[in-house]
Amino acid sequence: MKSFVAPAALAAFVSAPANAEQISLGDLSTYLNSMSTVQAGFTQISDDGSVQTGTLYIRRPGRMRFEYNPPEKALVLVSNNSVAIFDGRSNQPPEVYPLKRTPLSIILADQVNLGQANMVVGHDFDGTATIVTAQDPENPEIGNIQLKFTANPVELRQWVINDSAGSQTTVILGDTKADVPLRNRIFDIDRERRGAN
Repeated sequence: MKSFVAPAALAAFVSAPANAEQISLGDLSTYLNSMSTVQAGFTQISDDGSVQTGTLYIRRPGRMRFEYNPPEKALVLVSNNSVAIFDGRSNQPPEVYPLKRTPLSIILADQVNLGQANMVVGHDFDGTATIVTAQDPENPEIGNIQLKFTANPVELRQWVINDSAGSQTTVILGDTKADVPLRNRIFDIDRERRGAN
């Protein structure tokens, strides 16, 4: 499997309402901060054109789980300010690095503030969706994350991560469920290392 930088896009292509308009950064911050738990199927398209599918779980703040379908046998966990990549086809321990090394940390923060100085470097409207390009003001060298939202109600449809190496990854979401019960243990990196069920 290609080395995981961060899932880069969550997208569900739906028709936008006729009165769609650009959503303010304040409203988008409020929406992201209101997100508690999310479960969704996803299709990930990597920079090299390879495609993987699986199930995504989010528990804000700070936690994500990407379960990849066979034949990938891969799992990515985000918790305790770390990202861990488990490759089921390898006997090697997981690759672990700080969450702050990926722009994904922006939307998993305790409090999202897109109005923070030097965070948003693009705020556009393409006629159907609001597109925000954001970076960590303290670590702009790690890349940026491009978030796409539709309105009425506000929903995150896509994100694209552009990493420091110039790579992009896209993940398309289907069947998104919000406010689902998710146990903390499914995000536990140490537990997964031990092979707990």
